[in-house]
Formats: sequence, structure tokens, C-alpha cells
Amino acid sequence: MATKEMRRRLMATMLGIGVIGGCSLPGLGGGGGEETVTIGMQDTSESQILGNMIRILIERETDASVEMINNLGTSVVVHEAMMNNDINISASRYTGTDIAAALDEEPVMDPDEAMDYVVEAFDERFDQTWFPSYGFDNSYAFTIREELAEEEGIETVSDLEEIAANAAVGVDTNWLTREGDGYPAFQETYGYEFDNISPMQIGLVYDALASGSMDVVLAYTSDGRIAAYDLFLLEDDEQFFPPYDASAVARNDVLEANPGVEEAILKMEDELSTEQMQELNYEADAELREPATVAEDFLEANNYFE
Repeated sequence: MATKEMRRRLMATMLGIGVIGGCSLPGLGGGGGEETVTIGMQDTSESQILGNMIRILIERETDASVEMINNLGTSVVVHEAMMNNDINISASRYTGTDIAAALDEEPVMDPDEAMDYVVEAFDERFDQTWFPSYGFDNSYAFTIREELAEEEGIETVSDLEEIAANAAVGVDTNWLTREGDGYPAFQETYGYEFDNISPMQIGLVYDALASGSMDVVLAYTSDGRIAAYDLFLLEDDEQFFPPYDASAVARNDVLEANPGVEEAILKMEDELSTEQMQELNYEADAELREPATVAEDFLEANNYFE
């Protein structure tokens, strides 16, 4: 018992574990065969909303108990937690991200081919099920204020070249140096660079753009503040960014040991459009509603409890 407790404390320190919804601390290695499933979520409202939707459906429709681990920073941390059986369901995974990170492969630009690839590769390499998409894509997109788009006649990423020498541009810190779909490859594809580009936390770029502190930012397409702040997504006319369709992922041993869990997760297949996910994220990020409440209200409003 002492060893198990030490491992719990060590993981809480390493991963910044946040336990939500009154759940007990998750046990490490508590995978299949124990009628307990452990859902891991990243530190975004989107991941937490999706995780709570899955939790509610599993609790209502199976005998499994559910534990939740919050604030698993990146997709790499989530993948390692899955491989170590510290968690056995990932609430939010994205095709483009995991093809580059977990699978260490070149981008697959066709959305259907990317989905087929991760489904097969995760089953073969990791003995995990990549579920069908929730129905929305959370891609990168260069974004500007609508009035600036109208004034400068900017509709596409190629059009940005006209203001690249003077515009203040804010981007995700990791994007500046990332291989594959990062800034170095962007410059090769589009043939220009920004003279005034700054790394920023992704959560801050929307307010910076709306307030005028930035002229252009690299945003996430499913963020609720895009519509709320009247921001304009530019067309990626060179198709530089790969698809990032969102899905849950689960360990196969846990699905086999817990009847009904797979069916419960499949109830979310193709149920959320990008616009709906924007609205749900806005409720959590801008209206400061708890992700668990946002998730439950969505399921109730869409007749999941009947």
C-alpha cells in the first residue's frame, strides 16, 4: 500500500493531476478487469467537456465506475499516460496531432485517409481503439478581425503576404519550431515570412486580437471566442495544415473488460459540429460555466437521457 501511495503522489507531481467531479484519486495501473475506467483529459475546456460527456454516458449505461484525471497538458503526455495504463480512455485526440506525435509519421492531408490511418495504426501498434470522430475538426487557422479583413481585402492565408511586413502576429509557442506543420514548413509552402511574429499562450491570442494588440493570430477553429469576437478565419488556400478531427481513444483491454463502455462512447459519433463545439467552448471559456455542467446540459438538451 505504501508503494502504491508513493506512486500516486509522484504522478500527481509530474503530471499536475487535477481531480474533478468529486472523484477519488485514480490508481495507477488500474486498467482492465476492475470495472473501473479512468478518463484522461487535457487542460482545455474542449477536452474537459468531451471527457464529462463520456463519463456521464458510461455511468448511466454501464456498471463501470469512472475516475477522471484532468490537466494532462499535451497530447504526448496523454499518449504516455495511455501506454502506461495510468489512464485508459483519452477524451480528446486529434488525427493530425497524433499522426505527427504518437505515430511519428508525415502528415496525411485527406481527412478520411487520416482517420483510417490512425484507426489501423493505433490498433496494431498500441492495442487501442481510435473511435469515430465526434463530428468536428479543431485545426489551426490564421485569424484576423473582420474589419481588417474587409479593409485590406484579405480572405486567404496567401493574401496575408500583403501585410506580413507590418502586421503584429501572435502564434502558439510550440508552432514556431515544430516540424511538419510548424513555421519553418509554413514559410516554405507559402513563400513569405512575418517580420513581427511573437510566441503566445494559445488561450491569450483571441483577446489579443480582439483588443487590437495583435493583427493576426494562429487560432483553433473550434474555439468559441472566434464567433463571439467577430473574428475571421482565413482560408488555408495552399492546404498547409493537416486535418485535426477529434475522437476518443481507449485501450482495448479495458473495452473488453467493461461491457457497454464502447457502445456508450459510440453514442457521441458525429454528434458535434464545429459550430456546436465553438458554442460549448464559449460557455466554458467566456461564460465561465463548469465543463461538467456544459456537458450534462448538452446531453439533456439533445435527448440522451430519454
